[in-house]
Parts: sequence; structure tokens; C-alpha cells
Amino acid sequence: MRTLYLFALLLIGGVQTAHAAQAEMPQPRCIAPARPGGGYDLTCRIAKLGLDEARALPARLQIDYRPGGIGAVMFDAVVEQSPDDANTIVAFSSGALLNLASGKFSKYGPDSVKWLVAIGVDHGMIAVDARSPYLTLKDLVTAMKADPRKVLFGIGGSAGSQDWMKATLLARQAGLDRNAMRYVAFEGGGEAMTALMTGHVQAVPGDIGEAVDLIETHRIRVLAVLSDQRLPGRFASIPTAKEQGLDVQWPIVRGFYMGPKVAEHDLRRWGNALQRAAGTRAYVQALETHGIVPTPMLCISSFRDAESVGI
Repeated sequence: MRTLYLFALLLIGGVQTAHAAQAEMPQPRCIAPARPGGGYDLTCRIAKLGLDEARALPARLQIDYRPGGIGAVMFDAVVEQSPDDANTIVAFSSGALLNLASGKFSKYGPDSVKWLVAIGVDHGMIAVDARSPYLTLKDLVTAMKADPRKVLFGIGGSAGSQDWMKATLLARQAGLDRNAMRYVAFEGGGEAMTALMTGHVQAVPGDIGEAVDLIETHRIRVLAVLSDQRLPGRFASIPTAKEQGLDVQWPIVRGFYMGPKVAEHDLRRWGNALQRAAGTRAYVQALETHGIVPTPMLCISSFRDAESVGI
């Protein structure tokens, strides 16, 4: 009886120790630096699907949303408040790199963080509400030429953001002065799409990957995808802007970065985990579903590396 009692105490103690260790285990996180529903959210969700299926991390990946300046507020916070956080990755897009390079994104430079990996290429699009009278890109451009005030664009970010650039390039190709283009700035693509479907804006120069659910439920109509050629699979019926006489192309690289003081072995740990995630069925299907063209899991430890691979 004494032996059984001691064994029970040891067993209970072991369970408590295991629970304590589990409680102390840092929670791996992916931060989407915008509100839910946009491209940053999509990037984190794709990583979560693969990492969770592969069991590549000690715990399931948690997604946190930290909106502000389309990623700029989070970028500063990583540099200043959590530069050595080895358990958090932050989603980025090439739009963030564009703003960093131009000095419009942060008081810090692009080499102030450690760029982890690029996972694939999304593409821009021009979308309208499903009930819109504009059935083709030509219809939209004709309306813009007739009276630019009648076409209000909803963009994620402010002047200089990638959504703003897409709309500006479209206006230029249509022979319009960019200053005649009207737009409303939102905190991410999710808010812009909501404004589109509620009639507050007439068009959104968004990204195809973040709008799949809205496309498949026929809540929005994509007038053009901003790629060199038509996308494969479920998007094959969507014409490019180029084939409609307006050569506007906008690829969007998606990936992750970490704090500037994260150790090299932690960068490798996350890189290896994401490599394992990339081999899972859930990850591959997510890329295909959202029209993201897979690329080799490129490690981009510096901004120069990012530029060298065309990001």
C-alpha cells in the first residue's frame, strides 16, 4: 500500500510538472499587422494551416491582429519593443518593402529587422461589387474618363501604398491625370472590400488572394487580374488588364520577418518549420485556392537579399 501511495504521488507530481512546462512554453505567434480579412491575415492563415498539419512547432500557431499604418506601427514595435522575440513572426508583403525603401513606412530602414522567408506571389486585381453596372475593365475606364468623380476607389493604405499605385497605374494607362483619381484610404484590404459591398466605393484595386471567398460567393466581380498572363485553375476565366488594352501588372510577394536581435538558430528553426509546412497538403491547397503562385521557400535575411530575388 505504501508503495502504491508513493507511486501515486510521483505520478501526480509528474503530471503537474508536465502541465507546468506546457504552461511555460512560449506560444508561437504570427502577427497580421492589419485587421482581419486582408493579405496579411491570409499570409498568417496559410502558414498556420501548414505548420499545424506538419506539427512543426511545439504548439499550434496563434494569429494576432495588430492594425496600424498598414504594418508600419507593428514594424516600429518589433524594432523597439520586441527585437529578440524568438517566438513571433510578422507577415509582410512587397508593398511594405516598397514603402520602406521610399522612407514612407517607418523611421527605421528596411535592414532594421530580419527578413525570414518569402512564400509565394499573389497578384493585384481590379474589383467591383457584383451589382455594379461595370461589367468589364473598359466600362470602368470609360466611366472614369467621362467623369472621374463618379468612380471612387477604396484602397488599403494611403497615397503611396500598393493599392494606391495600382489605381494610379490604371488611371495613367487610361490617359487620366492621377490627381483626378478619387480614393478613400482604409486600414487594410478587408475594410476596403466591406466598403465596396456596402456601396461606399465603386472599385477596389485589391489582391486576388484575399478575395477568394467574395469571388466564389458572387459578392464581388473581378474585372481584371494584374498579372502578365491569366492565372491558372479557378481564376482562368478572369482576363488580365493587359489583354484588355491596359498593361498594368502588380505581383505581390508574401512572407515573414522577425526582430533584429533574434538569434540565427531561431531564424533557422522557423525557416525549417516553414519548409516542413510547405510540404503539407493543407499548405499546398491553400496556395492553390487563393491563387498564390508558389515559389521556392526563399530565405531573405536582409533587404539586399530581397532585392536580389526581385521582391
